[in-house]
Amino acid sequence: MTRDDLAGIYRDYIACLNRQDWPALGQFVSDDASHNARPLGLSGYRAMLENDFREIPDLQFNIGLLICDPPNIAARLIFDCSPVGTFLGLAVNGKRVSFSENVSYEFRARKIWQVWSVVDKAAIEAQL
Repeated sequence: MTRDDLAGIYRDYIACLNRQDWPALGQFVSDDASHNARPLGLSGYRAMLENDFREIPDLQFNIGLLICDPPNIAARLIFDCSPVGTFLGLAVNGKRVSFSENVSYEFRARKIWQVWSVVDKAAIEAQL
């Protein structure tokens, strides 16, 4: 897989998330996917994302930085949104906050297999 192929797959994955097109998620995420070393599988991964959208109804994933080195991707995702209640243990309660997430992915057979993610919680705390 070339860098351009992998970048295209990733951009399509982000578009899938932003559409909340859960039936299509299996095109991008492996049946044995893990997140931060927690085995979730496709169904657990989907449940995690669905919960994110429940907690943050106006959630949109925006790619701020994308580096491809097949089979890996590193990305900085940018968010500007209003979590409805508690988010990451913080009482956001509908306030608009901006923050980023640094995330890396390992792909297998053109699908996300492992994800490592760190959200900039300090940026949110500074806005509350």
